[in-house]
Amino acid sequence: MIILSAVLFPIIAGLCLLIIKQKRGEKLQKILFLGATVISAILTLIALYGGPENISSIRLWAVTEKICMELGTDGISKLFGTLMALMFTVVAFYSVSYMAHDENRFRFYGFYLCVFGVLNGIYMSSNLVTMYLFYELMTLLSLPLVLHDLTKEAISAGFKYLFYSIAGAFMTLISIFMIYQYSSEVTFRGGGIIDAAKLGGHETELLIFTMMAIVGFGCKAGLFPMHDWLPTAHPVAPAPASAILSGIITKSGVIAIIRLVFFSIGADRIKGTPVQTAFMVLSLLTVFIGSMMAYMEKVMKKRFAYSTVSQVSYVLFGIATLHPVGIVGALMHIIFHSVIKDDLFLVAGAVIHNTGITRVDELKGIGRRMPLTISAYTLASLALVGIPPFSGFVSKWYLCSGALDANIGAFSYIGPAILLISALLTAGYLFPITIDGFFPGKDFTGNTEKCEPDLKMLIPVILLGVLALMLGVFPGRLEQGIEMIISQMGMSM
Repeated sequence: MIILSAVLFPIIAGLCLLIIKQKRGEKLQKILFLGATVISAILTLIALYGGPENISSIRLWAVTEKICMELGTDGISKLFGTLMALMFTVVAFYSVSYMAHDENRFRFYGFYLCVFGVLNGIYMSSNLVTMYLFYELMTLLSLPLVLHDLTKEAISAGFKYLFYSIAGAFMTLISIFMIYQYSSEVTFRGGGIIDAAKLGGHETELLIFTMMAIVGFGCKAGLFPMHDWLPTAHPVAPAPASAILSGIITKSGVIAIIRLVFFSIGADRIKGTPVQTAFMVLSLLTVFIGSMMAYMEKVMKKRFAYSTVSQVSYVLFGIATLHPVGIVGALMHIIFHSVIKDDLFLVAGAVIHNTGITRVDELKGIGRRMPLTISAYTLASLALVGIPPFSGFVSKWYLCSGALDANIGAFSYIGPAILLISALLTAGYLFPITIDGFFPGKDFTGNTEKCEPDLKMLIPVILLGVLALMLGVFPGRLEQGIEMIISQMGMSM
């Protein structure tokens, strides 16, 4: 029952915070929020590591044999769940300071916890139906984080987020129905659950529905052409919400695609087909478009949002290679990108919170005013570009090596070339903030008054920046864990 507790406790705690609506006793409100977040993280880790690895351990509800809700854990659950527990806890401590003067902070705290629980439901789902139900619930409960300020722009962004999510969900739901027609069981299994006897003569239909599901789930991951909600939603959401939208919620689309490709359909049924080709084309196109749009964008949070569009598709390209080495790079980049991008959005929030500056071209001299914050930003930027020994270098090395080793024709060279171009563009849109921030020029006459955020905001920012470096310096244990996950996916190194 600990698995069910990991899902239900944060949801119930979040609903309680929404009902209480403490407008007095701000200290109590913070304690309740942080306490519930820490307990939720502990329950998550106990659920992931406290019992045997058995992905079909709890059946919660069943209509038929194929329409049922089941929860369990495996290696993929551990990777995503551990990452989420860490990121949600770090961002929560940042949030209590960032949201301190927001009169609707109780609403943010409540929905923040609810999203925590629902994401656990996605990660610990044992079949497509269960994952889909939590996936849709996650859309509804994360929507208030986008709508939080209730400005005209926020409401418009919220509607766009909802529209794209519903469109993607419609495609995935149809696909799940059809995939189950050809399956022999419902519980996720490495290598897939498709029954060859049932599939006979319907291979083309299966590929069509697989592609529909990839595009549908790809909506959350920012895959072209379903990416446009990201740069609209991020600038209007509070910085902590932007951090989890970019660092964690986009990864819900990634885990859904992993469950679809490797645990439902089977990589061997997709390899060498038009589905694999289309998947690689869309992911590489998204990498390039996202990087180019980020390079041209002047609004800081919107720039980071376009960067997310690009960087998450690095992960999708690694998955699309269907090669173990490429998948190692993809799974590592999931972790590294979450750490890095959470840090970048928290830095953006600190800058906006303390200076009111939202545009990149107004950040000259910011390094002199916020030296520790911009130093952490620089560490994260070096990691995202992929400069050794930072974490991004390790994952991108595996991604390029996987593409070169995979039998994917011209994409073995096109893929690494586009990733390299994207890295150069990433340097072009991240490094100027550091350079102009610390070295604004001799004729600079702007404000140089120190305005570092308080420790509750500064410590998470520095922690994530250092982590972006250390994960690249000591990646060995992580590599070993990911190799074990790949064996559960029905593949071998």
